[in-house]
Amino acid sequence: MGLWKALAEVFPAARHQRCWVHKARNVTNCLPKSAQPGATKAMQEIYHAEDRAHAEKAIEAFARTYGAKWPKVVAKITDDAEELLAFYDFPAEHWIHLRTMNPIESTFSTVKLRTKVTRGAGSPAAALAMVFKLVESAQARWRAITGAHRRPPRPSGPRGTRFKNGVLVEREGAAA
Repeated sequence: MGLWKALAEVFPAARHQRCWVHKARNVTNCLPKSAQPGATKAMQEIYHAEDRAHAEKAIEAFARTYGAKWPKVVAKITDDAEELLAFYDFPAEHWIHLRTMNPIESTFSTVKLRTKVTRGAGSPAAALAMVFKLVESAQARWRAITGAHRRPPRPSGPRGTRFKNGVLVEREGAAA
């Protein structure tokens, strides 16, 4: 958590996207086993919605369905709604990458697993070499970033380029 606080201090205007994978796990862990499949499906309806308006309606449906019995579970979604839906303000091609930080953790879980198995690497140089080789071999299985070929749009003013529901929003008075 120290990294996020440091980033907030250095980049105070930066938006923060909460990880849907971790949020879904936290929510389902607070529910009884019988309610977990339904809640998981309802959360998928939220983060796979076609735009922000549909996602907000899905959040309202989630709150109606689970609010009476589990208000604390609903609060986990509704209190963080702005951070959970921040990815809608970026190009649609990148939504799949912005919703979760699981790929980052998957990379380091490989390193963590091997470090536990070998009970450490011995010297710092051996540890660095082991981590490098593990990450290098793991990158062959990484999914390519969608839309990486796109040239980023030029900033449209002091606050930069704006997207709404994944589509570039032109400034008023600007030529199309």
